[in-house]
Amino acid sequence: MLIQELYQVFLQHPFIQTDTRKLKSGEIFFALKGDNFNGNSFALKAIELGAAAVVADEEIQSEDKRIFKVDNVLQTLQQLAKYHRQQFHIPFIAITGSNGKTTTKELIHTVLSSHYKTYTTEGNLNNHIGVPLTILKIKPDAEIAVIEMGANHQKEIASYCKYTLPTFGLINNIGKAHLEGFGGIEGVKKGKGELYDFIRETNGSIFINSDLEYLKEMSRGISKKITYGTSDAETTGKMIESDPFIKVKIDHDPEINVIHTQLVGEYNLPNILAAVAVGKYFKVPAEKIKHSIESYIPSNSRSQLIEKGSNKIILDAYNANPASMKAAIENFAKIDAPKKMLMLGAMAELGPESLAEHQELINLINRYKWEKVALVGGDFEKTHENFLFFKTSDEASHWFHNQLLENTYILIKGSRSMKMEKLLN
Repeated sequence: MLIQELYQVFLQHPFIQTDTRKLKSGEIFFALKGDNFNGNSFALKAIELGAAAVVADEEIQSEDKRIFKVDNVLQTLQQLAKYHRQQFHIPFIAITGSNGKTTTKELIHTVLSSHYKTYTTEGNLNNHIGVPLTILKIKPDAEIAVIEMGANHQKEIASYCKYTLPTFGLINNIGKAHLEGFGGIEGVKKGKGELYDFIRETNGSIFINSDLEYLKEMSRGISKKITYGTSDAETTGKMIESDPFIKVKIDHDPEINVIHTQLVGEYNLPNILAAVAVGKYFKVPAEKIKHSIESYIPSNSRSQLIEKGSNKIILDAYNANPASMKAAIENFAKIDAPKKMLMLGAMAELGPESLAEHQELINLINRYKWEKVALVGGDFEKTHENFLFFKTSDEASHWFHNQLLENTYILIKGSRSMKMEKLLN
């Protein structure tokens, strides 16, 4: 089957579904396989539900011409995404990094969409299935696309670039995330650096944080660079307040001047500067850049400030690695509050370095004074400390809800697998 043939069906029915439980009449069903499911088993069900087409890679007992037999459903999805991508001659901005890439993506999207028809990754659909699905949702009226790329092993970003074909790249940072899959911090650099490799080969452009020397080193050979940072960059700024929301002063730009954000944490400064730099580069009016960032409210357990009675809770439980944990704890320690409490879930996918990294966090916690510290799951159990410990977030939630807390600031953070947001349920 030729991709062009399937693409003609897609043009008539530009809606993709991979789950028959969500399938609507007129959508194209891709029968993907996973460790615990086989979409081919639901091919006939999709036809019954009115699918415009079914893409399968196993023999389906049916004469229905809506069924397209291919060698590999996932590869066909990615090839279709590439073909669709090639119909556009607009900026495609790819974003990756270890910490904060989703927030960076959201900020850049909100700035660009204030002035252009902009399509972007929904939520964190940033993997081998989410990236092609994101591309296939881009409509003909698109003026700019912003694609988030996540990865936990080498060659993954390179594979996304083959069908995303980014014209701009942004790596917001490199940290100790997914060390197990990448094979250490140098493996992370190499894996995330695959975005720079593609940009270098295709003579594209990058937005780069000039404060990070390792990014300068990684970006050698790329001639088109748009810089941002706290100094020595085209767009510079500094944080002037963080209690708890941060205020950022943009240098040499009286039209933007100070941005009053609804973001918690100094670690969001580079994310904000990146959004300003991208907005300026694409000539978004200054007042729109300022208003867009000030209006952005984080969601999905990312640096959310939640007030419950007299207590204030920073919920940053979408994910965690050593760098993001350290930044969150240090930022929380700076907040001026009489009583502060830590509720931290363990970090995942750190491989042989896991126990040492958890112990490093314990050492950091011990440098500050806290009302209470509660640790949840994983290698926190093996650390040398007498803080409260719970095996699961369910256990921690039960304890948490029995505490009579008043006028307390609480930081809740942990890896996705820990489900620390359950503490608020």
